[in-house]
Amino acid sequence: MLLRQLEYLTTLAREKHFARAAEACFISQPAMSAAIRKLEAELHVQIIQRGNRFIGFTPEGERILKWAYRILAERDSLIEDVGAMREGLSGRLRIGCIPTALCVVPILTSLLCQDQPRVRVQVSSMTSIEIQRGLSQYGLDVGVTYIDNEPLTGVRTVPLYRERYLLLAAEDDLDEGDAATWAEAAEHPLCMLSEDMQNRRILNSVFEQAQAKPQPAVETNSISALYAHVREGPWATVLPHSWLLRFGVPEGMRAVPLVEPEISKTIGLVLHDRDPEPILARAFVDTAQQVDLDELLNATTPA
Repeated sequence: MLLRQLEYLTTLAREKHFARAAEACFISQPAMSAAIRKLEAELHVQIIQRGNRFIGFTPEGERILKWAYRILAERDSLIEDVGAMREGLSGRLRIGCIPTALCVVPILTSLLCQDQPRVRVQVSSMTSIEIQRGLSQYGLDVGVTYIDNEPLTGVRTVPLYRERYLLLAAEDDLDEGDAATWAEAAEHPLCMLSEDMQNRRILNSVFEQAQAKPQPAVETNSISALYAHVREGPWATVLPHSWLLRFGVPEGMRAVPLVEPEISKTIGLVLHDRDPEPILARAFVDTAQQVDLDELLNATTPA
């Protein structure tokens, strides 16, 4: 068995097309097919469902694919680990982050890159489900997501900060006072994240707990699009307090804490539960544990 054969499998799983996978691997399609058939003969199982086009993997193939992801990830970790002993940390740290935490990640990545200038960072905006999948397929080194809401499997977690929620609305549309209830928030014409986002599912559950039924006028999976709508239109939004660190409060608007109930959720790092830990992921965890994000975020937002 060659590592190259496993790379062909993982590329085929990503591309879901023989010709595109072969092109991505810089070989001909017949050569890729022959390599996969050779692997099937060595393992005495059929890996690919045969047809005029790529249909998918057999159950045995799905199991082999999981091992392929793991073996290739361990190969990469070995290279990084040995390289760090010789030259210090280097390589690419792949981070998947839910949109609501994207504004906080630069605090950590900037510190990591200052300490380790040879490390490159790739940050991707993902849903929590995509982060879980990326970790299980070894396509991510670290995720940043909720760790005390929907269940996570096969990961280690490191808490970062507690996410609180604010109502952002035009000053003239807010009653006097230092807070608003969730029921009051539901009465505003709201901009909200779309239903595929865990943040939205959290907000839906809190509104239900408050026996309130918001009717969002605008839904989006983009934080920047949501903020742009709130700035330009007659809308309000419920936002995590961390957003104010980067976006601030638009002119003519005010952000107040939401109460009745008072809710917070834990944002944290998630990494694949494997030993030894990948050296870049461990370095990122060590960096994160040096920063009191709760203190930093609370200093910039309403109490």
